[in-house]
Amino acid sequence: MGAVTDAVIGALIWLINLCYGFCQNYWIAILVFTFLTKVILLPLSIWVQKNSIKTVRMQPEMNHISATYLGNQEAISEEQYKLFKREKYSPFADLIPLVVQLVLLMGVVEAVKRGTSLTDIPVKTGGITLLIPLLAALSAFFMCYIQNKINVLQSEQGALNKYGTMAFSVGLSLYLGFFVSIGVGFYWSCSNILSTVQLFLLNIWINPKDYIDYDALEKSKEELREAKAFMASRQKEDKKSPYRDKEKADYKRFLKEPDKKIVFYSEKNGFYKYYKNIIEEIIRRTNIVIHYITSDPEDEVFQMESDQFKPYYIGENRMIVLMMKMETDIMVMTTPDLENFQLKRSYVQKDIEYIYVPHDVNSANLSFHKEALDHYDTIFTSGPKNKQELAEREQKYGLPRKNLVEWGSSVIDNMTQSYEEMVKEAGTAAQETKTVLIAPSWQKDNILDSCIEEMLDQLAQTPYRVIVRPHPQYVRHFEARIDALAAKYKDITFQKDFSSNRTVYTADLLVTDWSSIAFEYAFATLKPVLFVDTPMKILNPDYKELETVPIDIELRDRIGISIAPQAVGNEMKSAVEKLLWDAQFSRESMQCLKEEYIYHNGESGKVGAKYIIDKLVERSGKGRG
Repeated sequence: MGAVTDAVIGALIWLINLCYGFCQNYWIAILVFTFLTKVILLPLSIWVQKNSIKTVRMQPEMNHISATYLGNQEAISEEQYKLFKREKYSPFADLIPLVVQLVLLMGVVEAVKRGTSLTDIPVKTGGITLLIPLLAALSAFFMCYIQNKINVLQSEQGALNKYGTMAFSVGLSLYLGFFVSIGVGFYWSCSNILSTVQLFLLNIWINPKDYIDYDALEKSKEELREAKAFMASRQKEDKKSPYRDKEKADYKRFLKEPDKKIVFYSEKNGFYKYYKNIIEEIIRRTNIVIHYITSDPEDEVFQMESDQFKPYYIGENRMIVLMMKMETDIMVMTTPDLENFQLKRSYVQKDIEYIYVPHDVNSANLSFHKEALDHYDTIFTSGPKNKQELAEREQKYGLPRKNLVEWGSSVIDNMTQSYEEMVKEAGTAAQETKTVLIAPSWQKDNILDSCIEEMLDQLAQTPYRVIVRPHPQYVRHFEARIDALAAKYKDITFQKDFSSNRTVYTADLLVTDWSSIAFEYAFATLKPVLFVDTPMKILNPDYKELETVPIDIELRDRIGISIAPQAVGNEMKSAVEKLLWDAQFSRESMQCLKEEYIYHNGESGKVGAKYIIDKLVERSGKGRG
């Protein structure tokens, strides 16, 4: 090792003497020597520039990973490792230039001491030599200032990192200037200045803007900022939450449960209705224990606990971690975007079957993100249209085949049952006055924002009873708007109490825009719908890549009539008359449409339960318990 060190120092002394031989001045010789070392190390500097660009190019994905798994360092590290492996990047590579610089500096210290006459040490000799430490510090400050502005990697660092590095560099330069020879201090100053010049030239030669998507980078920074702000507010809420101890206890209790066969997950109270029929049928037919996780501590399911139904409260943050540790045979969810955002498939048990149960009969291709259902193994489909759409997507994009179960709709089954019971209780007497229910969606430019007054002006001229039932979120944000309308149209009922669905069931005609209530209403009551073609809410802008027309669009003119918002003032009355009295929209016609578009009417619970039970039996036969 000593021989190698002596050889390096000998080579540096030879190079310094060679420079001195040309100019006969050690100050100029050190400047030339420093320039030559920069040329010799240019390949390393180019490599550093490219590696820095690669690091920043990965930063949008790094930020997305951090935002997605915020609070779970284990998952962040694992996802970053995958990214680094894919990009063939090693964080340790960043240490190479630093090591080379330190080795070079140590060699230069000895080479200047042995090979030049510039050996005075400012802290000992004082006088004019004290200018060297100042020059070294100023050159370091200048270099760091420029790096913070234009260095591809340093410019993306936080303020603490930037100015911390600057303070360290200036401090180190002062130390070198005071406690080593003036020749070394001068070398260090020249090195700082030439490094700055080199950075300008490298940015021209290998321009970071040619390789880095800075728009994506800014968006990812904003995503991470929002995630941190959300996490901070959630953590603050969690600390204050009276349910914190319950969550911890339920989390531990769930993990201790052995041999879990099936787990259902609900995001909040009220989602049990999507699983109700399936769960009740499983319990009726088997002794399988249902493990039901909810992220709502006040979920109604806690009143249903039994030996065969075990509910747990696990908040959304802790649920992220639990999902990655999940151990069960079947996981049933209504949450789209599995694997795309916070909720991931299990890292522990790879053969879990993930089943997606839809909230409604709407098109997933239109109303979800493009890849929202791609990571499920099984999807319960509501009807032929939905199944056709999913099958076409698999074929078009070369996706793995899923189990597309012909299921139906528990929500429609239960609404139908409730409606029929209500009709039975009311008797056979028909209502003397027809009722028109206006129930808009909560999206931008809905009926209440675009044409409600023109609509009410028209309906006020009819003999029908009119009820306006805004979306609960609209009432929450714009209650004053509803109150103003109620004051203007005194003969029209404005409903702000949503505890009962009776007004939905009793209405003879529903008026809406793009609300999913349209199909539930039409197929539960077998009554028509008047659609107002406000701007459509589209979460997948590429939905037209599939040839299958979304059910949301196709059914509008089969279960009702569509009119444009600007045509409401002229066409409203005639459209209402046609829908209420034309045989095209009779109960018999609506029943035919229901059978055409919805699988297994009244039997969805049995169908869903049978599929799950059969799968568990199949897995059991393969030695899984």
